[in-house]
Amino acid sequence: MLGKGWFPDDVGGLDRYFRELLEHEPEATAVVVGPATDRPDRVLAASRHDAPLLRRIVAFTVLARRAALNASVVDAHFPLYALLPLLSRRIGALPTVVHFQGPWAEENVAQGDDSRLRRVLRRALERAVHRRATRIVVLSSAFRRLLVERYRVSPWRVRVEPPGVDLERFHPGDQQSARRRLGIDEHAFVTVCVRRLVPRMGLDVLVDAWGQALAELPPGAQLLVAGEGPLRGRLEEQVAAAGLDPSIQLLGRIEDDMLVDLYRSADLGVVPTRSFEGFGLVVLEAAACGTPTIVTRAGGLPEAVAGLGASLTVAPGDACELAVRIVQAARPGGLPGRVQTRLFAEGYSWERVASRNRAVHREAISPATVDRRMRVVYLDHVAQLSGAEIALLRLVPHLGDVEPHVILAEDGHFADALVAAGISTEVLPMLERARALRKDRVTVQKLPVMAIVTTLVYTVRLALYLRRLQPDLVHTNSLKAGVYGSLAARLARIPVVWHVRERIADDYLPSPAVVMVRLMTRRLATAVITNSRANLEALDPHGRQQAVASIVPEALIPPATLAPREPGPLTVGMIGRFAPVKGQDLFLRAFAKAFEGTDARCVLVGAALFGEDEFEARLHTLAGELGLADRVEFRGFRADIWPELARLDMLVHATLIPEPFGQVVLEGMAARVPVLATDAGGPAEIITHDVNGILYPLGDEGELAEALRALSEDPARRARLADAGSASLAAYHPDRVAMQLEQVYRNVIRREGA
Repeated sequence: MLGKGWFPDDVGGLDRYFRELLEHEPEATAVVVGPATDRPDRVLAASRHDAPLLRRIVAFTVLARRAALNASVVDAHFPLYALLPLLSRRIGALPTVVHFQGPWAEENVAQGDDSRLRRVLRRALERAVHRRATRIVVLSSAFRRLLVERYRVSPWRVRVEPPGVDLERFHPGDQQSARRRLGIDEHAFVTVCVRRLVPRMGLDVLVDAWGQALAELPPGAQLLVAGEGPLRGRLEEQVAAAGLDPSIQLLGRIEDDMLVDLYRSADLGVVPTRSFEGFGLVVLEAAACGTPTIVTRAGGLPEAVAGLGASLTVAPGDACELAVRIVQAARPGGLPGRVQTRLFAEGYSWERVASRNRAVHREAISPATVDRRMRVVYLDHVAQLSGAEIALLRLVPHLGDVEPHVILAEDGHFADALVAAGISTEVLPMLERARALRKDRVTVQKLPVMAIVTTLVYTVRLALYLRRLQPDLVHTNSLKAGVYGSLAARLARIPVVWHVRERIADDYLPSPAVVMVRLMTRRLATAVITNSRANLEALDPHGRQQAVASIVPEALIPPATLAPREPGPLTVGMIGRFAPVKGQDLFLRAFAKAFEGTDARCVLVGAALFGEDEFEARLHTLAGELGLADRVEFRGFRADIWPELARLDMLVHATLIPEPFGQVVLEGMAARVPVLATDAGGPAEIITHDVNGILYPLGDEGELAEALRALSEDPARRARLADAGSASLAAYHPDRVAMQLEQVYRNVIRREGA
């Protein structure tokens, strides 16, 4: 094992991680730069950190070559000291596992090193080490994305392995006793922050947030900041200037025993990092002592608290949001309980981390002995959480025989959600004029030449990248991704599965686009999958499809529990992207007819995600014209739609053209809400009329109004439809859908390899 320094002589997170991992791998020999005052015999100390750089590197390399005499694998943790040993014949011939704990070059810039030359040299050194790695271990999915995007490392070589925590040393104790030992008021609301005092840690933001929150916190509230660094003087000045001296203490560097008491004494931890946080070991240490931590959405920090709920994350650099969350935390029920927090931490024992690290070593030594999963690249052109994107997000974690990697053409919420779900993701940006090209602009009379040229350039770039990645197949997840992705995959000589979620017909696309898509799916796709029979028939109305075509329904993950509906007026809702074809205007008119003179309420959940802002404005105007202004609630976009569904007595699906599938229909059924949908396209395949839902004629405002009125007057019928709808969802369970999709993949790979 090739490290940097030896904890506690060196107090960085990398050094602590290295020591803990080594202590749980007794078969390992290690080399570090001294001093290493309490090191065991199997740890060799080379030189000292205050020695000249060249002397340190040479001494480190000499000891590394000696330590490698009986080694079968190299485990490297710091690129500056690892590169020269890895270039030597003796060590370079061994399989190598590299631990990436952050972008070393960028971190130095964030800490104030503005030398362009040093940045370039550090980045080149990092790349050289990564090129020699058989496997690279990162602490979080966020750092996997960074490694793949910025360093162009193949995702197939990266393994995400979170760190561990010493559960014996960090454990809950008596809070009041800990406070007495530290001289802290036993009744105060206490917040702790354990950080190096450097710019990227965001301590100045925390001080600002504390100043904003203090007036609403319980009297005597205390913020304790432990750590040393070059910002100490500036932070002291900031605290004094804001008049916060009595409530904020800068403790400096503290001993380990005091650190445990500090965590135990606290009600809350805060990690306000601005950038480049691999995981956040202090989050686990505090949690092991029973103390939950508020973190920023920087690097791997959201993953570090994911098991305790998304409410513990705030935006990096936003003092106002952090202040609000600190105030909420001080209120009863504002944080996870201490027992729950400790149980969460127990999932991160060092024994488990060491076991996973050994598994990575075995994989590096003998990759042929590891069962290799199918390597699939998924392509999507957007990063908004629309229907196709939500469907992919739900399904991919259930593909047990697949090693997925998602390539998006833009950054956004979808990318963040994929990373949070632990799915390998990167953004290969496409210029806006090509990515945002609307389907109604593809006409014979006026072809968007520049957008087409830009798309072709992107396609070639993607093809070259796919040729380097060499996945087993490519899966295109959206219509635009199908166009450029099928071309790129074929150029790279990789089989492509084109997932058609749209209705390929003249009522949805311009005629030239319909002709083009039908031709491309026949000539370029190795296999075509659709999410409904209606979609398959629209794509191939004459049965000429030569590629293997399959129907793979969308997956649904029903909620574990839903809050019971609160008493109140009858509430009817519609959930979905605001667009003319979705029929929100028809729904409003039908609602007005059905419930004139009643107190029934209408809820619209959604937003204009792709430029339909004028239509959204018209809906607000229409609600006023219909006399519904005080009975219609526009809820906006909601990533979590389950609480919205829990408010409804009925859910309406009102599209004006046949819907390709209709995920929201399934979601309503899963939430035990009776659904009224059009009798065309995907919903007509999901719903059996008056058995598990209600079907009405496409675009018929009067029939919808009548169906709403009749169902509103029959609570027993609503309950029967809700029960039957919930019971009919087995075919859409993610495990079942994943099994069908994996079989398509196997058939494609088998046929292409024949």
